Amino acid sequence: MLETSARLLRLLSLLQSRPYWSGVELADRLEVTTRTVRKDVDRLRTLGYPVTARPGAAGGYRMGSGAALPPLLLDDDEAVAVAIALRIASRGGVSGIEETAITAVAKLEQILPSRLRRRVNALRSFTVAPARLGSEVDAETLANIAIACRDETCLRFGYERADGTASRRVVEPLRIVHNGWRWYLVAWDTTREDWRTFRVDRITSAPEPDRRFVPRTPPFTDAAEFVAESIGAMRYRWEVRVTLHAPLGEVAPRVPSRFATLTAIDGGRCLLEANTDWLASMAVYIAELGVDFTVLEPPELIAEVRTLAQRFARAASSGQSAGGDATHAQP
Repeated sequence: MLETSARLLRLLSLLQSRPYWSGVELADRLEVTTRTVRKDVDRLRTLGYPVTARPGAAGGYRMGSGAALPPLLLDDDEAVAVAIALRIASRGGVSGIEETAITAVAKLEQILPSRLRRRVNALRSFTVAPARLGSEVDAETLANIAIACRDETCLRFGYERADGTASRRVVEPLRIVHNGWRWYLVAWDTTREDWRTFRVDRITSAPEPDRRFVPRTPPFTDAAEFVAESIGAMRYRWEVRVTLHAPLGEVAPRVPSRFATLTAIDGGRCLLEANTDWLASMAVYIAELGVDFTVLEPPELIAEVRTLAQRFARAASSGQSAGGDATHAQP
């Protein structure tokens, strides 16, 4: 049986790991009686942890929210995951949290045991993140949407469609989905009476909570798949076709199916087909695949590639004339 202090830490970790525990479940995990669990919960409350209880045969315990942030217990894998996630957040994508993420990861890494700090540093040092292609979104907007999803509250907001048309929307929010590029809200559009996806970076005014709603049963089970299908059905400004001078098997692991379609041309080449509203990001993305390529269409993408090539050439020339170390960089 665990000693009292060790048992309290174990109980605290369990309460923080999921929203609700029955008294019997906690007693089984801790190998004590339900009476001992009640006493330990009272000790945690004395220490300032807001543990709430529901009496009765179906009763149990949950960690509530308090006026102050209590210490959070993380196991080894959770600590490493949080540190890496904070590092990623500090690189951008959600505006307004970069500096906070940096300070948070600094505090976390300061108290990590050396064995875990080495794991985090290894992942940070030997992992190269691709350039961020999507638009930034506001952290507060994401939080407000998530709260509305949780509380089943309608949202009102201004929205800009892909063609630039402005509109006002009233929706019943279901889920927020990040597809690796952009953030999307999946919701029931009350005006159009249909399930829709909304790019969060196109929300032009702060979402305002409205009335409560009774959740509907969506015609899909996976919100991420629904977003992927919706994106595939959208009409983008440009349709892109590029020949990649590399075998299909070499390139395929680097190109998500939601981003583009790859088709083998022969043993040494494949065709990339995609849609985009942003040619500059498409040009950079294709270049970062690390293989030679030929742009087939549209002509605007060919012009964009030439513009970027000239810009890089000027940058390389200025570096060479300055005699900097950049002239020794290998492609």
